[in-house]
Amino acid sequence: MTDAPLPDTAHTTFVIDGMHCGACTGRVERALAAEPGVVSAAANLMARSARVEFTAPATPASLAAALERAGYPVSTAEARLDIEGMTCASCAGRVERALTATPGVISAAVNLATQSATVGYAQGTVAPSELAQVVTAAGYPARVQAQGAAPAPVADRQAAETARLKRAVLISAVLTAPVFILAMGAHMIPGFHHWIARTIGEPASWWIQFVLTALVLAFPGRIFLRLGIPALLRGAPEMNSLVAMGALAAFLYSAVVVLAPGLVPPQSREVYFEAAAVIVTLILLGRWLEARAKGRAGEAISRLVGLRPATARVERASGVVELPVEELAPGDIVLLAPGERVAVDGEVTEGHGWIDESMLTGEPVPVEKTPGAKITGGTVNGQSALSFRVTATGADTVLSRIIALVAEAQGGKLPVQALVDKITRVFVPTVMGLSLLTFAIWMLAGQGFTHALIAAISVMIIACPCAMGLATPVSILVGTGRGAELGLLFRRGDALQRLAEIEIVAFDKTGTLTEGRPALTDLIPAAPGFAPDELLGMAAGAEARSEHPLAQALLAAAADRGVTPAPARRVKALPGRGLSAEVGGRAVLLGNTRAMTEAGVETALLAPAAQALAGEGKTPIWLAVDGQLAALLAVSDPLKKYAHDAVAALQYDGVEVALISGDTRATAQAVGRELGILRVVAEVLPEGKVDAVRDLHARGAVAFVGDGINDAPALAAADVGIAIGTGTDVAIEAAEVVLMQGDPQGVARAYALSRATMRNIKQNLFWAFAYNTALIPVAMGVLVPFGGPGLSPMLAAGAMAFSSVFVVTNALRLRRAGG
Repeated sequence: MTDAPLPDTAHTTFVIDGMHCGACTGRVERALAAEPGVVSAAANLMARSARVEFTAPATPASLAAALERAGYPVSTAEARLDIEGMTCASCAGRVERALTATPGVISAAVNLATQSATVGYAQGTVAPSELAQVVTAAGYPARVQAQGAAPAPVADRQAAETARLKRAVLISAVLTAPVFILAMGAHMIPGFHHWIARTIGEPASWWIQFVLTALVLAFPGRIFLRLGIPALLRGAPEMNSLVAMGALAAFLYSAVVVLAPGLVPPQSREVYFEAAAVIVTLILLGRWLEARAKGRAGEAISRLVGLRPATARVERASGVVELPVEELAPGDIVLLAPGERVAVDGEVTEGHGWIDESMLTGEPVPVEKTPGAKITGGTVNGQSALSFRVTATGADTVLSRIIALVAEAQGGKLPVQALVDKITRVFVPTVMGLSLLTFAIWMLAGQGFTHALIAAISVMIIACPCAMGLATPVSILVGTGRGAELGLLFRRGDALQRLAEIEIVAFDKTGTLTEGRPALTDLIPAAPGFAPDELLGMAAGAEARSEHPLAQALLAAAADRGVTPAPARRVKALPGRGLSAEVGGRAVLLGNTRAMTEAGVETALLAPAAQALAGEGKTPIWLAVDGQLAALLAVSDPLKKYAHDAVAALQYDGVEVALISGDTRATAQAVGRELGILRVVAEVLPEGKVDAVRDLHARGAVAFVGDGINDAPALAAADVGIAIGTGTDVAIEAAEVVLMQGDPQGVARAYALSRATMRNIKQNLFWAFAYNTALIPVAMGVLVPFGGPGLSPMLAAGAMAFSSVFVVTNALRLRRAGG
């Protein structure tokens, strides 16, 4: 569970487009953590963002400045606000102070003359509409000017990045193709070298390659130079530095051969323009494929965001008006047409219909809605017209909270990621050292400058740590997104890893494995003179005005069977026993054994059946008519439809299942027997559930499954707390995993998904580490003395790009997991 935040802490999220690998995220986190007042900092490579929790003296502006100094400037946006009511410089000062005190705001300039404010803020931290609300709350009504529209969401930024990379790849490929053909044609086509010599000549060929490669580096490849060289000069090289150094080394050496051949010995006058151009093209290709895959990986949030309609029809005194959803306020009455998507959370005020809530729960069966029922934004209305009163808007809606939870979990770091971060922190400098060592060894071995340079470049290119940096976050991204589709919300990414390590799952009983409400399970007539429906009608009639849960069970059973409760009068409650009434002119007594004994009603005929029912965890209820035993009824809390399947699935996976309940021992043990649960702890208060969880913890890691409210202490005490519920009733703050549907099978699905995600992460890490471990020595040339191959910069670039694409593609397999 998360620790309670420190007093007076604030948090903000910066969008940082300059992060490209695991080494980048480590440097971003260290730059932020070094600032006084920062409590925690977590960078998210997939979302290109960093979340910071801080206290004074840190401010969003100081944090943004720290990131700027580290070479990772935050993405900023600007909003313009129209403000009413400012009459003097003091008013403008108050507005400015209110804005600058808002987390995420970097600068604010208020213009008293034009009654406006220009606000610079870190993209992703706050929305222009929220800035307007801050000013309004300060006493000066404000609204966003049209040109101050909100910046593009993450999904749109990813799409834009993918399109930009695609253009860069196409341009680079067009410029690189002639270079590659001129340089490598002789190796692939017999006589091609002689044809070049007879036509344009070798010097012209080199000049063409020089110009085209310079264009590749100056335009599509300048991203590597723009990011990599400054990082190198700061003493914090990263993957862009490796690419920049490798491509520049090949290009500059070749340029010297073309422009000043006298500086190079005759035997070393070879050009390697194709290496520089192909390196850039292949790595851009890898990044484009990676961006496409990451876009698909992030589709979960994009789909959730897409569930929100843009407008809604609202009742006003003057009639029905169509308003943007952002302008809805609690209390508004919204008209919902058949087939329309619900705009925001609300409560039905008029109409009767069915709403598809599968986007929340994963359950395809629509849910009945009548006046008073809660409905959730993003769900889809059926064939009936409804009206509802808005109860929550903006960030307070269930859908917004789900989106925020998924986004936070996708940006989380698993414990296994700590090892990766430590390695990537030293990996790039180590590789550059190995590259220099490779160059020195081959020079000392007398292989010449050219051979040594090629080997050194190959080492730099092959070792880019993209695959290592992506191995964990991309799997978290896809895994948590898949969970959201299945109605499984991981509040934190590290819950994925801990849930996969669980050895014991402890279930609460009531409302988790059972329906949480009593239901009539048995009705046994004592004599053939009464029909079951007649007896049920008498019992329901006698209980019609009672609020006791057992009475509600009898009334619900009568309604389900279409039995009308018989009219009753002279109803008298018998505390601790039951009740008596006159039903249809007959004396009816309904209650426990004590009530029957005191009334002189003989129950011996059905006593064995009553004992058997009690042994099954059911509550026997006797019914006597005119002083004679008429029937034995039994009420219990029935098991949920798939409770047995959920327990069986966990046990099949080797997980021990336990039952912890505050109910009577007989009832709890009966439920345990029915479900095949051997370890049952009963008759415990909420505090006792905590002790039970701790006792189980001595046997292994424990997950506790409860309703998330009454079971909050046990949820907090467990290694992983899992809240099970439906719709708006889920206790999002009580657990690390929230099941949006009431089906306990969600626990088994969440466990299976977490295991699949961890397996996927381990596969990715194995590939990333094995790839570098195996190919760096090959690039250094350790096999060459034994007649083995070396590794050219082109092949190294291709292999490096493939490794990143492989990791992302492997993670995408999780989109089919847990179904």
